[in-house]
Amino acid sequence: MNSRHFLMAVSMVITVGCQSRAQQQKPENFAIDKTTDQWRSELSPAEFQVLREAATEAPFSSPFNENKQLGTYYCAGCGSALFESNAKFDSGSGWPSFDRCIDGQVSFSTDYDLGYARTEEHCANCGGHLGHVFPDGPKKTTGLRHCINGVALVFKPAN
Repeated sequence: MNSRHFLMAVSMVITVGCQSRAQQQKPENFAIDKTTDQWRSELSPAEFQVLREAATEAPFSSPFNENKQLGTYYCAGCGSALFESNAKFDSGSGWPSFDRCIDGQVSFSTDYDLGYARTEEHCANCGGHLGHVFPDGPKKTTGLRHCINGVALVFKPAN
């Protein structure tokens, strides 16, 4: 490795290393505010990991990937309505995907967990981590792909 490549590699390590959780633009004030112990007692272990610790469920593990029923998807943490079934589409990504959320029900921040900026989605009422939004959704609608962890959702059919 020549000196130029070495300096570029060091620069990349420093840049990635400087992106700490403290630099994230995560919203802090939510209407529903509970302690970690309260959340842990109310959520399943998988829900807690995703909603409160920003984990990602395994791809293709959610039964919502195949759900084609009409209805509404709610936050598994607080019950707030987040997505309508008419916004759902098969992205092939392995996670339930939507081209839009219900206005005002989802908040956004920037995370650097993978070493680069991504737009993270949270329930606007409890702050629970839902997933990320990407600009590779259906071009005929919004062009967005809200890539959501199924374990963060509860589905209620229409009727």
